[in-house]
Amino acid sequence: MKVTNDICPVVSFTEMLGGRWKLIIINTLRNRGVVRFGQLASSIPNISRKVLTDQLKSLEGDNLISRKQYQQIPPKVEYSLTTKADGLCSVFKTIEDWIKKS
Repeated sequence: MKVTNDICPVVSFTEMLGGRWKLIIINTLRNRGVVRFGQLASSIPNISRKVLTDQLKSLEGDNLISRKQYQQIPPKVEYSLTTKADGLCSVFKTIEDWIKKS
């Protein structure tokens, strides 16, 4: 039997947040608040700018992060968590507490 999103919500979760970088990006935004692309890139060691861009687009498409672009020169873009992602913050806190107890 194939496990579908209707049967197991964990499938949706892993599809949305799977991969090496998405949880790291979300956690960085959780800890730093609103950040610009360069600040985010320098906060995450070993991530290429292309991979960061792709992951940000995916997270934005899933409505987990918000991208605000200012019409100015040089261009300015800021990223922040959405209210949908706020629910993940409590999950992060629970995981952090669990790790500290282990």
